[in-house]
Amino acid sequence: MAKASEVKVGNILRFNGELVTVTEVLHRTPGKGGAFYLDKFRNIKTGKIVEARLGTDEQVEICRVETNDYQYLYEEGENMVIMDNVTYDQFSIPKSLFGPAVKFLKEGMSVIVSFESEEPIMAQAPNFVELEITYAEPAVKGDTSSGALKTATTENGVELKVPLFVNQGDKIKVDTRTGEYVERVK
Repeated sequence: MAKASEVKVGNILRFNGELVTVTEVLHRTPGKGGAFYLDKFRNIKTGKIVEARLGTDEQVEICRVETNDYQYLYEEGENMVIMDNVTYDQFSIPKSLFGPAVKFLKEGMSVIVSFESEEPIMAQAPNFVELEITYAEPAVKGDTSSGALKTATTENGVELKVPLFVNQGDKIKVDTRTGEYVERVK
């Protein structure tokens, strides 16, 4: 347990039985009455923002979170199996922790996962991945207006819009946060 005055932005707390990450801490000293903290928390599971007014000596629980790099091994139903690169221990974590970036994961890829007392709470895919194009629509001659795009399918079955010069067999770089084409890789 820690005092509210020791809470910093980025800490992960257990607040009202939920895990939250601290996004903002404001100290207020009104003219009348005691000082207090106005904190903003983001619920880790739901993403909902919660505001709380905490007294300076109020007790809060700061959680000990371990964040490490892991290797993504394979998909198992609604879970992803990952392996610790040091101890070779395997963990099964829910796909939902990765959010929409889960569709870009390839076997053997490095991912970041945070655990709080043996429970996975956050997972992050790499910001950029390189994928091979398995199918691309043929470019139509004369259709070269600026910014022309066509649909292509990647090796893991994801369809996305790419420029006309990208062909089947090319490797492309994709931003996993937006799901957009970045560049062609040599």
